[in-house]
Amino acid sequence: MAIEETQRLIDWNLFLSLEDDIAQLARYIEPTQENFGTYSIELARVLLAACAEVDVTAKQLCTRLNAKNSESINAYRETIAAAYPKISDCTVIMPRFGLTLTPWSNWKQSQKPEWWGGYTNIKHKRHTHFSDANLKNVLNAVAGLFVLLLLLHKERAFEGRLAPDPLLFEAGSPFTVGRLMFEDRARTYSFPA
Repeated sequence: MAIEETQRLIDWNLFLSLEDDIAQLARYIEPTQENFGTYSIELARVLLAACAEVDVTAKQLCTRLNAKNSESINAYRETIAAAYPKISDCTVIMPRFGLTLTPWSNWKQSQKPEWWGGYTNIKHKRHTHFSDANLKNVLNAVAGLFVLLLLLHKERAFEGRLAPDPLLFEAGSPFTVGRLMFEDRARTYSFPA
């Protein structure tokens, strides 16, 4: 009995796992503005994992963009925002919960995303900043990862080879023209210039 294995995207699978974590969290914490300040150990775990993936994915994207220095969130911003100036306007929609997130909006003012600050506080000073392990930071961190993965794997997405579909997250503006395909469904998007 033979088993064939094709190339898989570990980073996409990790994103889907984080998305599933959010779906499970939603059974206990309704993703609504009233609960954005809710924090917990589980939210800290998801935030740490999501931001570690953001770090790895941003580094890969910077390498693909031929950046020489890609070792910090500010270096990532310089490289990625130069290649994709509209990244700070990119929205991620969570239709199930009626939410629209703009995870990279702080890059417009050449600042770190708030959720990244929360991540570094949890990583280095959780004894005094545990409340930064909150729902708002988690949702934005996973949404930020989603945007970076769409940019990193845009060719695969256009070819319909970015699968399976995310269940909670959808690309919003400025992903608006062109075709980005997930599995057997085509969604219309373009990638920000």
